Amino acid sequence: MNKKSIKIGFLAITSSLLFAPFAAQAEHPDYERVSGVSGNLNSVGSNTLTVVLQMLAEGFQNTYPNVNIQIQGAGSGTAPAALIDGTAQIGPMSRIIRPAEVDAFRERYGYEPTQIAIGIDALAVFVHRDNPIEGLSLPEIDAIFSSTNRLGHAPIRTWGQAGLAGEWANQRVSLYGRNSVSGTYGVFRNIGLGGGDFDGSRYQEMPGSSAVVQAIGEDRNGIGYSGIGYLTPGTRAIKVGATKGGELFEPSPEAAAAGDYPIARLLFLYINKAPGEALDTLTSEFLRYTLSKEGQATVERAGFFALPAPFALEQVGKL
Repeated sequence: MNKKSIKIGFLAITSSLLFAPFAAQAEHPDYERVSGVSGNLNSVGSNTLTVVLQMLAEGFQNTYPNVNIQIQGAGSGTAPAALIDGTAQIGPMSRIIRPAEVDAFRERYGYEPTQIAIGIDALAVFVHRDNPIEGLSLPEIDAIFSSTNRLGHAPIRTWGQAGLAGEWANQRVSLYGRNSVSGTYGVFRNIGLGGGDFDGSRYQEMPGSSAVVQAIGEDRNGIGYSGIGYLTPGTRAIKVGATKGGELFEPSPEAAAAGDYPIARLLFLYINKAPGEALDTLTSEFLRYTLSKEGQATVERAGFFALPAPFALEQVGKL
């Protein structure tokens, strides 16, 4: 994977969106069933992607009853090792694979893993549903979550310091999030904290994305982060802006794809595909299904955003 592909992000998506009105048949194609698809497919990696992969697996198995799909979601950091040792054909990651992980794969196989984007996620900042705060800038988020304050804002430890008055002014902020194995943790740390450190004395690590949001729904003073698809009736996803005093944006498909919402990310499936060789039929067809009209509709039902059709077709071209 070259430097350009490792850094792929919303520039590619934005380009697809710009040219989409001029593209012929600029929509996701229907999935076309093929013969001879059977066997076992193993996926090891991102917790964030577990639910959507389970939903995709169900739809795929309805099409191919002789397929068995096993999904393990211990965190994005477990995906590269599973691909390297061959225990998984698919390594889902909610972050871009790191150069050191690419190097380890290359050392084993002599080539690099193939990166397939399957959807867009707005990494939302959640508060309790009763919390009236409209939104926060990245410097304010850093000031709330970190001990390093790399983005230059004074520390925020109470909701009053975040701009709330009345009964909220003296309430101390409770922090919830993921652990360091999680790709969600890494993305939020890099963007929301400027690569700084979480305040370990206040930060409560949760075992999964749904657990983070559930904890916030039970804690009136809580704040945390997770994929937008994990929103619950007890929580609210607030607006986020890049700069203090600048415009705040909802974690919407439009704001994410345009690059306005600052904590958006692509969601990836990594695979072991040798250059010049065909991918095995089972893995290839599962990925084609995922990038089809049916698969992208499933991505949306899981709470994420579908890829723009031209960009999805680019991913199919890698198979």
